[in-house]
Amino acid sequence: MATEAVSLAKAEARYVRISPQKARLVVDMIRGEQAGDAMNILRVTNKRISPAVEKVLRSAIANAENKSQNVDVDRLYVMEAYVNEGPRQKRIRPAPMGRAYRYQRRTSHIVVKLGEREAEGEE
Repeated sequence: MATEAVSLAKAEARYVRISPQKARLVVDMIRGEQAGDAMNILRVTNKRISPAVEKVLRSAIANAENKSQNVDVDRLYVMEAYVNEGPRQKRIRPAPMGRAYRYQRRTSHIVVKLGEREAEGEE
């Protein structure tokens, strides 16, 4: 009885000023969780990116409510959550003897997609 899961709502935050590697550490923790549980996980996570991920999750929940009137928020879960790399900002740091060292400020695109689980009694 494996049915294809359909994405109910999506939210995306683009050009977030954090490296994708650091953002993936937080996003990996909420993938597959219930929406309410994911919110609690993000609140207690001690990482700088967790408020931004929580904001994207809240936006996805609001998008699901706006898209359909008969959506049950308690049955929503994080179907997909991933972080893509955004454009890099090239910057220059002064170095000794008139030289300049280049470094890159990385950005991320955070995407959260929600789905709706079947109720336990319907199966």
